Amino acid sequence: MGRVISRETPADELDRSKEDPESGIPSPDNGSRTPPPPATTAPIERTPTYLQPRLPWRDRLLHFTFAWYTVTMSTSGIALTLATTPHRFPGLSHIGLAIFLLDLLFFLLISAALVLRFTLHGLPTAVRAVTHPSEALFIPTLFLSLCTVLSNVDEYARLFLSVEQVAVLEGGFMRVMFWVYLVVCFAVAVGQYHLLFTVEEGRRLRVSAMTPAWILPIFPVMLAGSLAGTCVRGVTGTEALGVLCAGLAAQGLGFLVSVFMYATYLSRLMAFGLPVQRPGMFIAVGPPSFTCAALVGLAAEVPRVLGEVITERGAGEVWVLAGLVGVNVQTVAAGVRLAALCAAVSVWGLSFWFFASAAVAVMVGMPDRRFHLSWWSFVFPNVGFTLSSMRLGTALGSQGMLWFSTVMTALLFLAWLFIGFRCIRAVHRREIVWPGHDEDSD
Repeated sequence: MGRVISRETPADELDRSKEDPESGIPSPDNGSRTPPPPATTAPIERTPTYLQPRLPWRDRLLHFTFAWYTVTMSTSGIALTLATTPHRFPGLSHIGLAIFLLDLLFFLLISAALVLRFTLHGLPTAVRAVTHPSEALFIPTLFLSLCTVLSNVDEYARLFLSVEQVAVLEGGFMRVMFWVYLVVCFAVAVGQYHLLFTVEEGRRLRVSAMTPAWILPIFPVMLAGSLAGTCVRGVTGTEALGVLCAGLAAQGLGFLVSVFMYATYLSRLMAFGLPVQRPGMFIAVGPPSFTCAALVGLAAEVPRVLGEVITERGAGEVWVLAGLVGVNVQTVAAGVRLAALCAAVSVWGLSFWFFASAAVAVMVGMPDRRFHLSWWSFVFPNVGFTLSSMRLGTALGSQGMLWFSTVMTALLFLAWLFIGFRCIRAVHRREIVWPGHDEDSD
C-alpha cells in the first residue's frame, strides 16, 4: 500500500522513510526497492490528533517530557536580553522583570508536572526518561534554565537594588551557586554521555539522524563560563581568580566538545541533507555565541582581579608563579583582554555562520510543520548570539553591533510571543503531550 506522509506523521518516522530498516542508512533510489502497489489501492491517512478520541490528563501527562524546560530557557533568555539590551526606553526593565517572574512560575509548573508524571506512572517511567536516547538529551535543559535564572537574578538585582545589596548577593549567594552549579553540571554531563555511549544497540542514536541536540549534555557546563563572568563581579582577590579560572576551563571544555560534535553534524548534513525539523539547527548557534560572550565578560574583570591578587600576595610572588617577573600588571591585563577579544570575534563569526545557515534552511521550507518543542530553539540559542553581539559592540565601541543586538532583541521577543501561542495551540489540538508525538516516542 502506498505510503502517505500526513501532517500527523511523527518526525522520526519521516527521517526513516527512506532508510534501510536494519542499518538505518538511506537506501539508494535505484529501482532495487519493492515496486509500489497498483494505483487502484487507496492510501489510508491517519486521523488527525484533534479528531481522535480524548485521553484523560493522567495518560497525557505520561508524555510530558524534560523538553518542556525549553520553554523556561527561552522565557528566561528573553528576560535577560531585555535587561541588558543597550537601547532602552522607560518601563523596559519592568517589562523584563515581569517576564522573569513569569518564567519562575513556568519553571515551578513544569517541575511540578514532571514530578506528577513520575509519581503517577511509577519509577520505571523516570528510569526510562533518563535512559531514553531522545528524551535524555533534553534533561540538560533543566540546568540551562537554572543558569539563566541565576543570570537574571544578578542582572535585575543590579537594576532594582542598591550597590551594597548587589555586593552581598554576588559575594555570597551567587558565588556559592556558581560552584554548586558547576560541580553538578559536570557530573551530569559525564554521566549522561556515559549512558548514551552504553545504551543498547537497538536504541542508539544514529549518525544519519544527528542533530545539534547531541551538544545539549555539555551545554550546561559551557554556560558556567557565562555565569562566572556574572558572578566574578562581586568576588574579590584570590576567590575571584578561582572563579575566573574555573569559568574559563568550563567554557573551553564545553566549546571544544561542541566543536567535536560539529564535525559529525556537518558530515551528516553533507551526506544525508537537511533535517526534517529545521528549528533544531539553531542549537548550533549557541556554543560559539555563549563562548564569545563569556570571553568578553571574563576578560573585562582581569585587570581588577590581577590588581587585587597582587595586593594580597605581593607582586613578586604572583609574577614568579606566572613566569612574568618584571612585567607591568597593566600590560599583562591589556594583553589578556586583547587576546580574549580576538578569540571572541573569531567565534562570533562562527555563530553568525550557523545562524545564517539555519535561517536559510528554515526559509527554504520545513517539511514537518507541526509544532514541536524544538521550535523553542528559535529563541534560546539566538539569545546567546544577541548577548555576544551586545558585549562585542560594547567592547569594540561599535554602534552597528549594538543596534544589531537591539533589533535581534525585538525579533526574539516577537518570536517568543508567536511560539508561545503555537505551543498553547499545540497542546489544545493534541499535537504534543500525546502518544507518539513527543521526545519519549520510539
